[in-house]
Amino acid sequence: MSTQLFPMIQPQAWEGGRELPLCVEIGWDYAANQPRFLRGEPVEVQGLDAVLVWAWKALHTERFRYEIYTWAYGSELESLIGQPYTGELKRAEAIRYVREALLINPYIRSVDDISVTFLDGLLEISCALTSIYGKGALEAHV
Repeated sequence: MSTQLFPMIQPQAWEGGRELPLCVEIGWDYAANQPRFLRGEPVEVQGLDAVLVWAWKALHTERFRYEIYTWAYGSELESLIGQPYTGELKRAEAIRYVREALLINPYIRSVDDISVTFLDGLLEISCALTSIYGKGALEAHV
């Protein structure tokens, strides 16, 4: 019989190795900026589609603003607003911010061919993602 009031419980550490669980997200209507629904239920996407949804949402979420997210999630693209940088420096910083925001995801292996354009107060981003599920293209207006 134990004499301790609260016995020590040692939780088992997850030993999943290098294999990640299947990436799952709620499908996203990018034009309307809202979740996709079918017959009143959210549409679930998996694999590459889920990684692209995660990436799109990460670029549209300002890092450090919302307590619900970790400080690793989101982008710092909004910090470029009002900066007296040259156009070339702004583009370089935007590319760096895009890479930092996306490469935190363990499902994303690389972010390539990043194109950023500042147009009428909007930042247009396009890039190619290589994930563990294959390659995909991402376009976003931030």
